[in-house]
Amino acid sequence: MTREARRRSATVADVAAAAGVSKAQAARALGSYGQVSQAVREKVQKAAKDLGFRPNRLAATMTTGRSNIFGVIVSEIENPHFGLAVRGMSDTARAAGYDLMLLNTDENVEAEVDAVRVLSEKQVDGLIVTPSFPGRTEHLREVIELGIPLVQFDRRVKDLDAEAVTVDFSSATAAAVDDLIRAGHRRTAYLSSLDWDGAFSWDADLEGAPVRQRIEGLRRAFADHGLEADPALVQFNAHSSEAVAEIVGDLLSNDPPTAFIASDSLIAQRLLGELARRGIRIPDDVSFVMYDDFEWTTLIDPPLTVIAQPVYAAGVRAARRLIAQLSGAPSDEGEPLEATLIRRASVGPAKVLAASGD
Repeated sequence: MTREARRRSATVADVAAAAGVSKAQAARALGSYGQVSQAVREKVQKAAKDLGFRPNRLAATMTTGRSNIFGVIVSEIENPHFGLAVRGMSDTARAAGYDLMLLNTDENVEAEVDAVRVLSEKQVDGLIVTPSFPGRTEHLREVIELGIPLVQFDRRVKDLDAEAVTVDFSSATAAAVDDLIRAGHRRTAYLSSLDWDGAFSWDADLEGAPVRQRIEGLRRAFADHGLEADPALVQFNAHSSEAVAEIVGDLLSNDPPTAFIASDSLIAQRLLGELARRGIRIPDDVSFVMYDDFEWTTLIDPPLTVIAQPVYAAGVRAARRLIAQLSGAPSDEGEPLEATLIRRASVGPAKVLAASGD
């Protein structure tokens, strides 16, 4: 090939000429469709590598009907939980010849609707979605009706005919709260970023949200000891440092909690910062438990008790289920993955905090 030809992007015709095969054979070998011998495939792949050939995604999509791209929609990309999960999806997808296109919704259902539209227009082969709001699912149902493979991740929408990759938190949460109760704690606050209007009550409909299992585990542990948990200590909308500060101020203003449970690592960091700002020490003044186990949780003083979930493995499973759907395999999401309690030094005997007017 001439120097001038090498300056421009190599084409299928260039690869075919270098491999000594027809353009049609080269296209089939590069696009992984149709019939082509192994010998031809190897010659074409070598020629493509030598020439630095980069496939035209749009042309390949038009020819094969596949983009080899998965669309992934998560609710809070700033949360390391989703970063690790997406890594599991990406590693698995790439090994199978797929790339990811990632969009974030910030727990906003309108942003989710728009993200589904954008990715559908990009002709992705399938979608992995963390649903923002169980009560608004028309856009997800349309995806299913269009025949686009869909896997729900982290949350399950009731009556949505799509596989879901979830983690069971009930037992691990109950074990963590049982530890707190045995240490004398009777007022345990739980903070979540879930959008919620008004005060929480035990009969609230939390179908599909991981929060439901966590709250059920908390309440079950209290019931096992013949106690009743206080629903007023379940606090939502903890989606910023300012919101967490306001929640903590309200909780400390009257009959303060003696223990805190943070629903994810972002909330945990914000909550730890707010408690430190107020001079409240862990575990001397309050006990502390959080969901998700990241390296920093063992590096601070004291190391934090965590309810760990197999986040990377969940991402791997979501990608595998999407790949299985594309190959025509029947639905088989398997048993939910299990969270586990890791006990460290942030839980201690209950101490009564004086109510704060702040």
